[in-house]
Amino acid sequence: MSILEEGQIQIHTENIFPIIKKAVYSDHEIFLRELVSNGVDAINKRRMVSMAGDCLEGEEGKINIKIDREQKTLTFTDNGIGMTSSEIKKYINQVAFSSAEEFLEKYKKDEDSFIGHFGLGFYSSFMVSKNVEIITKSAIEGSQSIRWQCDGSPTFKLEEANREEIGTDVILYLTEEEIEYIEPSRIKTLITKYCDFMPIEVSLEEEVINKRNPPWRKNQKELTDNDYIELYKYLYPFQGEPLLWVHLNTDYPYNLQGILFFPKITGRADWENGEIKLFCNQVFVSDSIKEVVPRYLLPLRGVIDSPDIPLNVSRSALQSDRRVKSIGNFVAKKVADRLKSLYKEDPNLYAEIWDSISPFIKIGCMEDDKFADQIEDIMLFSTSIDKTELKSEDNIPDLIKVNGQGYTTIDNYIKRQKEIDNKRILYFTDEIAQQSALNLWKSNGAEVLKADTVIDTQFIPWLETRNNELKFQRVDSELDQKLKEDNPEILDKDGENETDKIRNLLKEAISNENITIQVQSLKGENAPPSMILLPEQMRRINDIGALMEQRLPGLPDHHVLLVNKKHPLVEGLLKISDGQILLDSNKTTESSNIGKDIAKHIYDMARLAVGGLDPKEMNGFQMRNAEIMGKLVSKTI
Repeated sequence: MSILEEGQIQIHTENIFPIIKKAVYSDHEIFLRELVSNGVDAINKRRMVSMAGDCLEGEEGKINIKIDREQKTLTFTDNGIGMTSSEIKKYINQVAFSSAEEFLEKYKKDEDSFIGHFGLGFYSSFMVSKNVEIITKSAIEGSQSIRWQCDGSPTFKLEEANREEIGTDVILYLTEEEIEYIEPSRIKTLITKYCDFMPIEVSLEEEVINKRNPPWRKNQKELTDNDYIELYKYLYPFQGEPLLWVHLNTDYPYNLQGILFFPKITGRADWENGEIKLFCNQVFVSDSIKEVVPRYLLPLRGVIDSPDIPLNVSRSALQSDRRVKSIGNFVAKKVADRLKSLYKEDPNLYAEIWDSISPFIKIGCMEDDKFADQIEDIMLFSTSIDKTELKSEDNIPDLIKVNGQGYTTIDNYIKRQKEIDNKRILYFTDEIAQQSALNLWKSNGAEVLKADTVIDTQFIPWLETRNNELKFQRVDSELDQKLKEDNPEILDKDGENETDKIRNLLKEAISNENITIQVQSLKGENAPPSMILLPEQMRRINDIGALMEQRLPGLPDHHVLLVNKKHPLVEGLLKISDGQILLDSNKTTESSNIGKDIAKHIYDMARLAVGGLDPKEMNGFQMRNAEIMGKLVSKTI
């Protein structure tokens, strides 16, 4: 074949090949996405130009990839519009390599990585190749087929070729370092990853690999629940079924389609990078979309497909892009709209999935005022009205009942309370540690909300700040007077009453000035002998400190010990301290010693309930418990 032209590509870089290879080293595999995308563009262009009558019409567009193990080549074949020799010189020698030079110059200046390196185009082939050939024939009638060759240096060769079919072959002669790409399994994986939902058929050795027809490009009225579930299972295998989904579709002021799923999170959610997949015109770009959607939505899964998200910019530039921010706000609004419609149309399902979706909602409210404005009326708490108390025939106003568990909004909780004017909201965070206080409140008819997530440590103060009429009070922070009996006491001959005696006994036994001892008669048969009370604000400060230091919150040094003087154990302590246990005549002083041990034991039981005993103290508690029991049972009363 006669050589039509040999020459120098007009670029300033002496040899662009090693620079490309070095600059985007970690993303070599995207060459496949770029070359297939070019083929799709060529097919679409042929379709449009042929409709105008300016080129020959072709068959249905398709792209085929062929592997030659002996030659160590990959060939990308499309039946698109092809190129003439003048078009090769324009689009390959001038546009492609000048774009390469411009991109690499920008890449070297910016330390931030580019989001997906999308649009690298033809010159990405030099990331894996030592030599590249293009054999092409234009769809313009009467065109001669052309071969173009380049080894990545500024030198190229252009000559006539023998290609009969309209379209283009791009042949990559792989370097030894990139020999992995002659493995069929590797190429199939990349086609599935990057090209699975492209509108054009993509084959490997004539076997069609991609699925095409993405559901997010369809009208949601065309899709069934099963269509959404099958897409989720395909994108995220072995993850079960999603809780619900949000279909996104807008063409103004930007073009965007997508489907987002609320997953069943069984482990720790990814709040840093996320698992939402970013596409551009059905081509996969990135599985890290943290610059596009708000942080609180990152643990969602699914697809966002938009040609209007700038991709060849640094991630820091993307975060400050006004259009991208608008897209993020749009996504957040659609998520909020979906949640509101679910709450209205199926409150039982909404309550059923609440525990799984609440972290997104709570963090979203704290980070985004607009999102909070939309969602605040449908934020739920589960209540202390549990399945042992809730019967199917019960009709509690504004209470959502799911699997025997009650759920309520804050407003509806307040409506059910007798003390409406002070808007106090009782809550608990640990049903085991706060069991004594919780039972005391419940036995006196109080409804208590459950706030047992780590997020609630910050979410509850945020709610109070947002509405200063609300006051949250944990069940073990203080007790109402209605939980206590107010009976007058008789003084003994020394001018002391039982309350004073019990307080003095505990104070002497504990010997800690940081502990405030309160003695009360508590109502209810199941009232405990003692409880640790933690004033609300003091405890919150302690919890926040523990969260910042990434440790479990312990018992603060300053706390309140509430002793129930009506409990038989406390009543027995009084009798023992008064010498009402009969001992050997020579051992009358042992009564006071046992009294001190029991007094300390009462305090330790209260600490044990809130996890306030370290391992060494726990061992001492068990030994002292056995010793006290041994002394008491050995005596004759």
